[in-house]
Amino acid sequence: MKFVIQRVTNASCTVNQEITGSIQKGFLVLVGVSDEDTREIADKMVKKLIGLRIFEDAEGKTNLSLKDVGGELLLISQFTLYADCRKGNRPSFINAGKPDMAKELYEYIIEKCKQEIPVVKQGIFGADMKISLLNDGPFTILLDSKEICG
Repeated sequence: MKFVIQRVTNASCTVNQEITGSIQKGFLVLVGVSDEDTREIADKMVKKLIGLRIFEDAEGKTNLSLKDVGGELLLISQFTLYADCRKGNRPSFINAGKPDMAKELYEYIIEKCKQEIPVVKQGIFGADMKISLLNDGPFTILLDSKEICG
């Protein structure tokens, strides 16, 4: 499982000219799921996501978490995080999770986040989404379950 976390001032997801999710200060998270992923892995990734201290405190140090600043979440499914570009110029996506399993884990991640964070918005799994954001910093973190979960 991979999360690309962007600290944002605001972000939104649009599908067919309709906004499906919009947040203010918080994290835009691109969520990639592989066939090896499980709910246990998702639990560890969500715990790490929620606990990340990448907001500045009064001294300007990145010492505050999403909860500490009343931040919001926008979660976007992103199978292209598993692109394999080693051969040729056309990426292969064979390492991405099968759609039914990946959708189930994506929805599970959304529900786990909602247990911790009051405002959690999302895209639409498998849709052609247009994402707008104002990256704050810029500050972008990549969480990979192979590093988080061992």
